[in-house]
Amino acid sequence: MFAVIKAGGKQYKVAADDKITVMALEGEAGAQVTFAEVLALFDGEKSDIGAPRVAGASVAGEIVEQTRGPKVIAFKKRRRKNSRRKRGHRQDLTIVRITQILTDGAKPEKAKSAAAPAAPPKGEAPAPAAAAESAEAAPAMSAAAPLQAKPPAAKTATAKPAAAKAGKSAGPDAAKAKKPKSAPPAKTGAGKGGRKG
Repeated sequence: MFAVIKAGGKQYKVAADDKITVMALEGEAGAQVTFAEVLALFDGEKSDIGAPRVAGASVAGEIVEQTRGPKVIAFKKRRRKNSRRKRGHRQDLTIVRITQILTDGAKPEKAKSAAAPAAPPKGEAPAPAAAAESAEAAPAMSAAAPLQAKPPAAKTATAKPAAAKAGKSAGPDAAKAKKPKSAPPAKTGAGKGGRKG
């Protein structure tokens, strides 16, 4: 059995367990959505075409992911006018997995989540086995051997002063004191084409 639905101004041919990409829908991943605009239903030899919709029919789905489409570049240029404009756009999309096709006004069944762990009833403490494991883990951490810090490495007597190193590497001229640079001579006159006064 498959149906033709309308969503976001477009038509999609869908069957159970199909994944379709539609324009952005509100909702997080795992949320249930219903498409009420069913344009046609086909079940083997039987077909039901709406005018414009099939009465009492709907398609239920589950949001898989909120995503965006590929980047589209809009580039405009007016030649000889030094005018150009470049804009990028990515369309917001939603990936939906079709769960069931409903007819005769039936309501969608809620999906059972088997992955969620069973929570203890209100007023009850957590399982004693879990509490014992957490109690055993805490002393084991504190009883672990403390990390021993290494003492800082002592400086060896063979280390040479920085001045001696600099003297050897720079050669005999390094010992001479450098002359301070003199200030540039003061400018006199008004510059190009100006009067001196």
